[in-house]
Amino acid sequence: MRQSRFSGLLFYSMVFFLISCSGNGNETKATNDTTMVDTSKAVAAPVVTTITTPQNMLVVTHKVANYAKWKVSYDAHDSMKLASGIHNYVIGRGLKDSNMILVAVKVDDTAKAKAFAKDPSLKKAMQKGGVMGQPTMTLITMVFQDTATISSDLRSRTTFMVKDWAAWQKGFEDGKQERLDNGIVTRAYGHNSDNDKKVVLVTAIMDTAKAFAYYKSDMLKKRRAATGVIGEPERFLYRVVQRY
Repeated sequence: MRQSRFSGLLFYSMVFFLISCSGNGNETKATNDTTMVDTSKAVAAPVVTTITTPQNMLVVTHKVANYAKWKVSYDAHDSMKLASGIHNYVIGRGLKDSNMILVAVKVDDTAKAKAFAKDPSLKKAMQKGGVMGQPTMTLITMVFQDTATISSDLRSRTTFMVKDWAAWQKGFEDGKQERLDNGIVTRAYGHNSDNDKKVVLVTAIMDTAKAFAYYKSDMLKKRRAATGVIGEPERFLYRVVQRY
């Protein structure tokens, strides 16, 4: 009788052991399943907003009698611009005088753009739109553009001469953090299409107090001297009012 009872207890103990081992195996498998990494979701590539492919542009500055009237006339001559391979890009209005206008257009062919700038029909169109005085037109090869959306529409267009383009560009790029610390973000720069020593620089002003103080600082004077800037730069402050 005792032997029978002992055999029964031994049997149930073995069954319990087997069930327990089976349960632990399932738990281990479930734990392993939860640690599996889902690789089906692709990581989005960062958006690149900078353009370093050279882009020819025609930049025109002039004063108008009335901006609204001029704008209507400007838009009415889109077909004339397109026929010469010219595409609307940006319009700005002067910070000190809102009737001082800056127009930047993209150019497909510099020869056609030069012919367009001398076309008598353009002069008539400008007069009809209320352009006052003699416009300034400059063909530029932009070698850097940043198309990122930013909070400020205030811009500075600075033009100046340099001793050597490559030396200036390197020194300018080295000063990026200095500009950022003073509320200035580079938006575009390049040089005249027929002379790389005539530089054009467009920056966004994120902090007017810091930026205007920096313009007058010895720090900037040293930076200009180190990068080979000749003479005093000319600066035109404007607000972007139209992007195409």
